[in-house]
Amino acid sequence: MMRGLGELESTIMERMWARRQPASVRDVLEELQQERTIAYTTVMTVMDKLHTKGLLKREPVRRAYIYEPVASKEAYTADLMRAALAGSGNQAATLVHFLERLTPEEATALEAALQVFPPKGGQA
Repeated sequence: MMRGLGELESTIMERMWARRQPASVRDVLEELQQERTIAYTTVMTVMDKLHTKGLLKREPVRRAYIYEPVASKEAYTADLMRAALAGSGNQAATLVHFLERLTPEEATALEAALQVFPPKGGQA
């Protein structure tokens, strides 16, 4: 089952998704240092772990790496949702509970998404 991210991993991924362009450890460090005291080696270690987990890809540039997200935040979130559903034991019941808890805005977004991409085997 796919796990969520730790606090610093999540913060770094949020920064990477917001950037919409590749970044070095130093780029991310400088952004994070505007809000907290953090060491270069800490950011480097977390970005390496995110690479190992398959969330960031990297390319060597001189003596460092340039990182970028493998997928969008929305695709990552969809993967988490699918993993949670797969691990639920009773997918139908889980979906019913999920649908019961949707806000009107979420229900509207779901309806719009189903118009763009109807379920496989469904009528278009």
